[in-house]
Amino acid sequence: MGKINCIGILTSGGDAPGMNAAIRAVTRAGIAAGLKVKGIYRGYEGLINNEIQEFTTENVSNIIQRGGTILKTARSKEFLTPEGRKKAYDNMVEQGIDALIIIGGNGSLEGARIFAEEFDVPCIGLPGTIDNDLSGTDSTIGYDTTLNTIVQCVDKIRDTATSHERIFFIEVMGRDAGFLAQNSAIASGAEAAIIPEDSSNADQLEQFISRGIRKSKSSSMVIVSESPKCGAMYYADRVKKEYPEFDVRVSILGHLQRGGSPSAYDRILASRLGVGAITALREGQRNVMIGIKNDEVVYVPFCNAIKSDKPVKKELINVLGILSI
Repeated sequence: MGKINCIGILTSGGDAPGMNAAIRAVTRAGIAAGLKVKGIYRGYEGLINNEIQEFTTENVSNIIQRGGTILKTARSKEFLTPEGRKKAYDNMVEQGIDALIIIGGNGSLEGARIFAEEFDVPCIGLPGTIDNDLSGTDSTIGYDTTLNTIVQCVDKIRDTATSHERIFFIEVMGRDAGFLAQNSAIASGAEAAIIPEDSSNADQLEQFISRGIRKSKSSSMVIVSESPKCGAMYYADRVKKEYPEFDVRVSILGHLQRGGSPSAYDRILASRLGVGAITALREGQRNVMIGIKNDEVVYVPFCNAIKSDKPVKKELINVLGILSI
């Protein structure tokens, strides 16, 4: 493709607090750079269905503090097919869009990578996911807000757990990543975190029971990463069967974790990454995710951002173990 005059922006996959701040930053930075900006509604599905509107600065006024995404989001099965992607590309050409900026997680950036390869379209990704599971960036848009939401919930649950001297298993989001569970456990003073990255998961419940339930503790909180096979309900049922002397309850926080006004950190992160996306296009970059490493904006090739597992630091697991005595 030649000179970029018009960019399209979309949000895809699960919503995350701070996506609106990113939309605002991309739109205003694009206009400041002399580009035309078009908002694509409902992600890749909207690109296929031509749900596209030109954006001005007024379209993104008063949204930095709002959760969710004004562009809406959807998961598109049709975009997974060559026919669907061809339809999306044809709409891009019809709308005069020269490049795409995609705000989303692992699956969204994988879709951008494939689309860019098939049609030689410059694509820039912004890491918008509460899971914090994209490599090459220290934090993803929405992660900090969600972490704070979880901690606020756990603090409230601790009040009733202490009053009734109960063990609470609290299930949090994160899919295959344990960042939310591990760090919310540290921040809330929980007794344990059960995460997919911890190789001791199989025996972790027994270890927790043996060291974490003592007469000196009036309550115990265990943060569990969501899992179809061994989530909070699984561990609570095990305790009920194996240790019937304990009073056990389960709290699954669910989608309330996704909502709410973004934190100051997420607003600043999204703003920096949004401006960084326009800078990257002006520098001739393509097919990269804009990330943040050591407080510096970096460009991460899509294949690097989505191919490798982002590990939870062993230090964090050790910190929780030490402080939960």
